[in-house]
Amino acid sequence: MPAVGDRFIVTGGSQLNGTVGVYGAKNAVLKQMVAMLLAAGTHRLSNVPGILDVKLMTKVLEHAGATCRFEGHELEVDVPDELNPEAPLELVRAMRASIIVLGPLLARCGSARVAFPGGDDLGARPIDMHLDGLRRLGATFELDHGVLHGRIDGRLRGATINLDFPSVGATENVMLGSVMAEGQTRITNAAREPEIQDLALQLTKMGAKVEGAGTAEITIDGVERLDPAEHRVVPDRLAAGTFTVAAAITAGRVKVVDCVPDHLRMELRKLEAAGCEIERGDDWVEILGPDRATAVDFATLPYPGFHTDMHPQLVALLAVADGTSIITENLYDARFKYAGELARMGADIGTEWQHAVISGVDRLSGCPVVAPDIRAGASLVLAGLVAEGVTTVSEIHHIDRGYEDFEGRLVALGANVNRVTGES
Repeated sequence: MPAVGDRFIVTGGSQLNGTVGVYGAKNAVLKQMVAMLLAAGTHRLSNVPGILDVKLMTKVLEHAGATCRFEGHELEVDVPDELNPEAPLELVRAMRASIIVLGPLLARCGSARVAFPGGDDLGARPIDMHLDGLRRLGATFELDHGVLHGRIDGRLRGATINLDFPSVGATENVMLGSVMAEGQTRITNAAREPEIQDLALQLTKMGAKVEGAGTAEITIDGVERLDPAEHRVVPDRLAAGTFTVAAAITAGRVKVVDCVPDHLRMELRKLEAAGCEIERGDDWVEILGPDRATAVDFATLPYPGFHTDMHPQLVALLAVADGTSIITENLYDARFKYAGELARMGADIGTEWQHAVISGVDRLSGCPVVAPDIRAGASLVLAGLVAEGVTTVSEIHHIDRGYEDFEGRLVALGANVNRVTGES
């Protein structure tokens, strides 16, 4: 694993040109790894990204008793007949996605012990909807010394679950719990993200009966058992989107392949409004960045709206755009923590509650900055690509959680980015 003290040295001024591919989606593969716990036997995932969070999730699976083999971009997992129904504090604290093991462990084992989640510091992200949904399926929970103890009597039981908000995590946890429940489960106001659809596809290959994934209502008819399956992870739309912004901010031309442009409809629309020329194919998108972007407004919303995880990258572009942009963050209350880092580079950003006003400046100046989370870290690297001088981005283990060889792929496009190890 990369050292926590690693940092990127970014020298601005290079125009990015060329072709770059993306691997499987972080926000899909982690949940699909957990879904394997639902069936004993050997499972296989392909197109798996070589990111830090995948390595962390393998440790969660191994703690539960599974054996994991990760080679290239192929992951093979042997799940035993008997599981250890626990996700310990040191693993859950490192990655919020670990909370998703609640549903599968309750379904397989009848009990689960899971520490409260950690991960990116993006403000309050309560798991109330996860727990309320699983309670509707018959689970009970107690919190003891920071550990959730979940139990069920017999099997989980199907129910109608109306989510207050189309939460991706809550939708997934209920899906994973209900596929082996007695009877039928209906999830209304469900999340519609492509990663939800891909999880449903994997579960269907395992023998689950899931209908409606990708719509606001998902219907699941529980089955008594599931079997192992092979599945190819859906491409990472956020990695693809990050490289499109890299082209836009450097006035370059970049073709992103092995992606699904339709999953980036709103984000690409905003880039076009900012002055980018965009061509699309079924599995590729090519971006020609403008000499200088034009200011645009946007608000983050659940899919198919503008993805909150593309918010910081686009702000990096708008920081050097012509005009003033107003953005609204509707999902995470602490998403703007990176704004101060961009301001140190010369960006003119004012924030109040969930709003930010970005007045584009003529230039940014390189300086030391700190990556507070995955996407904010990527945005600081993108800003460094056009800043005068050298930008040092520290705490890049956050970036490693979501991007495979981020610096290497930028360098292949012509960027001047170097990783310096913690010991250097």
